Amino acid sequence: MSNQSQGSANSSEKSEQWALAWVLAINTAQAAIVGGLGWWAQSTGLMGSALDNLGDAGVYAISLFVVGRGLAAKVRVARLSGMLLIVFAGLLLFEVGRRFFTGSDPIGPVMIAVAIASALTNMICMWFLKSHRESGVHLQASWIFTTNDMLVNSAIAVSGLAVILFNSPYPDLIIGLGVVVVVVRSGFEILEKAGEAGKGEKEHD
Repeated sequence: MSNQSQGSANSSEKSEQWALAWVLAINTAQAAIVGGLGWWAQSTGLMGSALDNLGDAGVYAISLFVVGRGLAAKVRVARLSGMLLIVFAGLLLFEVGRRFFTGSDPIGPVMIAVAIASALTNMICMWFLKSHRESGVHLQASWIFTTNDMLVNSAIAVSGLAVILFNSPYPDLIIGLGVVVVVVRSGFEILEKAGEAGKGEKEHD
């Protein structure tokens, strides 16, 4: 590899590291804040969003670690990302069921405000990741995580409005179930992409 090519690769890796470090910090803070507010507001939708952020943060941390490493390492990270999403979906499903049977009183205005604030931070994360989303299967997984967060927060804002209009906890529980479906689907999508990348590596070898 020429010095010019080496320099270009190093510059690209540093740019990826910088972007991942920012989205890692944002998602870690988001998970703590949204999780706390979700628990206080008795919102399974917000708690699901916080769990999703926590899973994102873990994946971003691992993705940051494998920047500059081989395809095999990146495929392993993508597979771990997919499995983490499915596990977090299971935890949220348990919480939705618990609140359905024990009762809850979600606070609609808090749900709306937090969802809008979270969507704005998701847009910032998308801006950081936009130019890197095709740089490897691990970053494709990161992009999927972030775009799903936008969908989740939009749905939470709508369910918060429904909680206010109908004075009922059921819209929040329904959106909690919706988040479970979105997260599980994303997990399997990431596992599929990782499988395709892994097959490509074997064929190349």
